[in-house]
Amino acid sequence: MDQLLNDFSPGLFFMQAIILLILIVLMRKFAWKPILESLQTREDGIKNALDSAEKARLEMQNLQADNKKLLNEARAERDAMLKEAREMKDKMIEEAKSEAETQANAIIEQAQAAIEGEKKAAIAELKGQVAGLSIEIAEKVLGKELSDNSKQEKLVDSLIGEATLN
Repeated sequence: MDQLLNDFSPGLFFMQAIILLILIVLMRKFAWKPILESLQTREDGIKNALDSAEKARLEMQNLQADNKKLLNEARAERDAMLKEAREMKDKMIEEAKSEAETQANAIIEQAQAAIEGEKKAAIAELKGQVAGLSIEIAEKVLGKELSDNSKQEKLVDSLIGEATLN
């Protein structure tokens, strides 16, 4: 260190100091501004990129919210359509049941009327046959009973007595 102090030259020191100051002024004037400008440009670019990313994120959130809203609306519309379809199906089934029941009742009534008509016809035919058989039997019985004159007179007298009593 002693040697440094011994070799110290004030002229050289001032000259080097002046060169350093000139170098700093030149650097400041010509290099410092462009460096600061490029740093500022880079900082602005990063800031713009961050702002764009934030805008894109917000836009994405809005789109997601819109998509959810549209999806919910579509689901609600689908549910409403399904409900309407179920109601229409139930209504159609009820109408078909009602119509089938009406037709069944009409068929039953027609069948009952036909049965009743056939029953009356059968009863009338049966009465006719019974009446015919009764007349035949009565003729045969009367033919045997009235073959004798005294029996005929007794029968006529009894019929006349009944006729006057009624």
